[in-house]
Amino acid sequence: MKYIAEIDIMTRPEILDPQGKAVKLGLHNLHMDSIDNVRIGKHIRLEVDADTETQARETVDAACRQLLANLIMEEYTFALQAA
Repeated sequence: MKYIAEIDIMTRPEILDPQGKAVKLGLHNLHMDSIDNVRIGKHIRLEVDADTETQARETVDAACRQLLANLIMEEYTFALQAA
């Protein structure tokens, strides 16, 4: 069975985010002063072939831990649905 994984990877809160800081400054320059604490991350969508949802979750989790996310600086979450 095919599953679709929607993965969000964000820099840990204690890590500086220069990209987010630059975007926040740009938004403030556009007079959007109510916007604060901008963080930039990654969104990854992938398909997984697996016999069960549990197996698909384990595969996606392994992909995140081993390649997609730098666990020293980033954290990740994902949602899984049948395709």
